[in-house]
Amino acid sequence: MEPSLRLDLRGTPCPLNFIRTKLSLETLQPGAWLQVDLDGGEPEQMVASGLEQAGHTVRRQSHPTIATAVRLLIRRDGL
Repeated sequence: MEPSLRLDLRGTPCPLNFIRTKLSLETLQPGAWLQVDLDGGEPEQMVASGLEQAGHTVRRQSHPTIATAVRLLIRRDGL
Protein backbone atom coordinates (compact mmCIF):
# COMPACT_ATOMS: atom_id res chain seq x y z
CA MET A 1 0.00 0.00 0.00
CA GLU A 2 2.53 2.60 -1.17
CA PRO A 3 0.86 6.00 -1.71
CA SER A 4 0.98 7.40 -5.23
CA LEU A 5 0.65 10.94 -3.89
CA ARG A 6 1.26 12.63 -0.52
CA LEU A 7 -0.35 15.81 0.83
CA ASP A 8 0.47 17.77 3.94
CA LEU A 9 -2.68 19.69 4.86
CA ARG A 10 -1.85 20.40 8.48
CA GLY A 11 -3.04 23.89 9.31
CA THR A 12 -5.47 23.95 6.36
CA PRO A 13 -9.01 24.87 7.49
CA CYS A 14 -12.22 22.98 6.76
CA PRO A 15 -13.67 22.61 4.15
CA LEU A 16 -10.58 23.56 2.12
CA ASN A 17 -8.71 20.46 3.34
CA PHE A 18 -11.57 18.23 2.14
CA ILE A 19 -11.72 19.96 -1.25
CA ARG A 20 -7.95 19.67 -1.81
CA THR A 21 -8.00 16.01 -0.78
CA LYS A 22 -10.93 15.20 -3.07
CA LEU A 23 -9.37 17.00 -6.05
CA SER A 24 -6.03 15.21 -5.51
CA LEU A 25 -7.79 11.87 -5.21
CA GLU A 26 -9.53 12.46 -8.54
CA THR A 27 -6.14 12.68 -10.29
CA LEU A 28 -5.28 9.12 -9.25
CA GLN A 29 -6.21 5.87 -10.96
CA PRO A 30 -8.81 3.66 -9.23
CA GLY A 31 -7.06 1.49 -6.65
CA ALA A 32 -4.24 4.01 -6.03
CA TRP A 33 -3.53 5.33 -2.54
CA LEU A 34 -3.31 8.93 -1.35
CA GLN A 35 -1.54 9.84 1.91
CA VAL A 36 -2.88 12.95 3.68
CA ASP A 37 -1.49 14.48 6.87
CA LEU A 38 -4.11 16.52 8.75
CA ASP A 39 -4.73 18.11 12.09
CA GLY A 40 -6.60 15.78 14.44
CA GLY A 41 -10.19 16.41 15.47
CA GLU A 42 -12.64 18.14 13.13
CA PRO A 43 -10.34 18.19 10.05
CA GLU A 44 -9.77 14.44 10.33
CA GLN A 45 -13.46 13.72 10.87
CA MET A 46 -14.65 15.95 8.01
CA VAL A 47 -12.21 14.59 5.44
CA ALA A 48 -12.50 10.92 6.45
CA SER A 49 -16.30 10.85 6.70
CA GLY A 50 -16.78 12.75 3.44
CA LEU A 51 -14.54 10.39 1.50
CA GLU A 52 -16.02 7.28 3.12
CA GLN A 53 -19.49 8.52 2.15
CA ALA A 54 -18.21 8.94 -1.40
CA GLY A 55 -17.25 5.23 -1.38
CA HIS A 56 -13.49 5.44 -0.85
CA THR A 57 -11.49 3.37 1.63
CA VAL A 58 -9.97 5.41 4.47
CA ARG A 59 -7.42 4.10 6.95
CA ARG A 60 -6.38 6.23 9.90
CA GLN A 61 -2.89 6.20 11.41
CA SER A 62 -1.14 8.22 14.06
CA HIS A 63 1.23 10.76 12.58
CA PRO A 64 4.78 9.40 13.00
CA THR A 65 6.25 12.61 14.44
CA ILE A 66 3.45 15.01 15.47
CA ALA A 67 1.08 14.02 18.29
CA THR A 68 -1.68 16.46 17.27
CA ALA A 69 -1.76 15.31 13.64
CA VAL A 70 -3.13 12.23 11.92
CA ARG A 71 -2.28 10.47 8.70
CA LEU A 72 -5.02 9.17 6.44
CA LEU A 73 -4.36 6.60 3.75
CA ILE A 74 -7.13 6.80 1.18
CA ARG A 75 -7.69 4.34 -1.65
CA ARG A 76 -9.49 5.69 -4.65
CA ASP A 77 -12.36 3.32 -5.18
CA GLY A 78 -14.79 3.44 -8.07
CA LEU A 79 -14.55 5.74 -11.04
